[in-house]
Amino acid sequence: MRNLKSFGGRIASRDPDRQIAEIHIRVALMNRFNDLGTAESERVA
Repeated sequence: MRNLKSFGGRIASRDPDRQIAEIHIRVALMNRFNDLGTAESERVA
């Protein structure tokens, strides 16, 4: 929840459908940033 708030403290939209879309966009951004920041590990034999 803290990470969701870091992308903006409040939901700007008043329409419920737009609120849902705004939250989906924020979650997609968080997932993308997490993917970029996660280290890839490879098994060395």
